[in-house]
Amino acid sequence: MNVRLILFAGLRQAAGFKSDTVSLPESSTVGDLLDSRVPTLRDRTFYVAVNEEFAQRDTVLHDGDEVALLPPVSGGIQPPSR
Repeated sequence: MNVRLILFAGLRQAAGFKSDTVSLPESSTVGDLLDSRVPTLRDRTFYVAVNEEFAQRDTVLHDGDEVALLPPVSGGIQPPSR
């Protein structure tokens, strides 16, 4: 099966690519994809989305899935204290 892997922000720079189509055996998981294609990110903190839904390492992938790696985000405006 083929899945599309997309990386954002600093993860893109750390891995050295923006996106890739990865061929995996049937019943592969997000963890299998990460271990095979981006082992250099093993010690980094990031979120994973499969088809725009947050996912875990044990999420089973299907042919045509889109897997996005997203860095943690912080910021915004804190409401005034009362």
